[in-house]
Amino acid sequence: MDWVSSWKATLFSLLEDIPITLRSLVSSISLDGTSATTLILNSESGEVLCQPFLYNQSCPDALPEVKSIAPANHTVCSGSSTLCKLVSWWNLKLPNRESAVLLHQADWLLWLLHGRLGVSDYNNALKVGYDPESESYPSWLISQPYSQLLPVVQAPGTSIGNLKDSIRRQFGFPDDCIVCTGTTDSIAAFLAARATEPGKAVTSLGSTLAIKLLSTKRVDDARYGVYSHRLDDKWLVGGASNTGGAILRQLFSDEQLERLSREINPTVASPLDYYPLKSSGERFPIADPNLAPRLLPRPNSDVEYLHGILESIARIEGKGYKLLKEMGATEAEEVLTAGGGAKNDKWIKIRERVLGLPVSKAVHTEASYGASLLALKGAKQK
Repeated sequence: MDWVSSWKATLFSLLEDIPITLRSLVSSISLDGTSATTLILNSESGEVLCQPFLYNQSCPDALPEVKSIAPANHTVCSGSSTLCKLVSWWNLKLPNRESAVLLHQADWLLWLLHGRLGVSDYNNALKVGYDPESESYPSWLISQPYSQLLPVVQAPGTSIGNLKDSIRRQFGFPDDCIVCTGTTDSIAAFLAARATEPGKAVTSLGSTLAIKLLSTKRVDDARYGVYSHRLDDKWLVGGASNTGGAILRQLFSDEQLERLSREINPTVASPLDYYPLKSSGERFPIADPNLAPRLLPRPNSDVEYLHGILESIARIEGKGYKLLKEMGATEAEEVLTAGGGAKNDKWIKIRERVLGLPVSKAVHTEASYGASLLALKGAKQK
């Protein structure tokens, strides 16, 4: 798969999709990309020097070296971190490796629009080791020979420069249209939910269960996959469980999920206790790579079985928020819901009872909406 060409084609296809009547009104552009999707480019020409490292690609060969230089349990101490990908590539000892630059997916796509090579944002740069609290790369990283490949980092939604003349003319955007730094896809989805006060949280119920909580205190622990993104003067603390919609899809069809859910009484607690996983292994809120799925006993009633699974996933969600609180994060006060699971009203009521918190569906859940809010932020700074 030629990822680079497909990403570029998609970007320009989206620009083409903007109605001609609206293009003259576009004052600012930003976008989000998948966290830890990494590209290595020639710092002069912008030529991509190798296949992109995708977000879920692990580089276990680099992990011992990264662990030897980074603080214990740091965000980069994971085989899929951006830093492990950089170290793995660096250790290939290819010619002219010193004249390369690292960019994340969002950085590269934005570079196509503004033309200033080597600019990132502090959300994407977190997994390469950037410290958003001190607004700098730490000394243990700067001292490494590959540190010269690291991009300049700015706050998300910061103007990088004007849209390239060639693109502006091609699509009919205004002369003063700017391009702003972006963010990761999960951060953009959180921004879309408009959760702006400490204690507000967003649970994404997609194929997995991911929680993000706005906190006044930073919390990081790689053992649980917990790390904090900076959001202006606050911290977005997050963790992700392997439970979620994927196991539901394995057990039930969409039609069954909809039909059986209608028969569930969400005010009554299910006595069934499961740990719904597709395969062994969990990281949050339990750090156990060998944790086995627990989906038995299965009652005769499919309604009771689905009720038990939905309730069990809600309990895991509750343990997640409890763990973040124990780690020092601001206590959750309200939970907004994104992802496919947000459509299930009975599940929302079950979760509200189990969590003991107000739970509702987020009005906006698309990451693209969150990216547009960053573009708006940049436009207001103009």
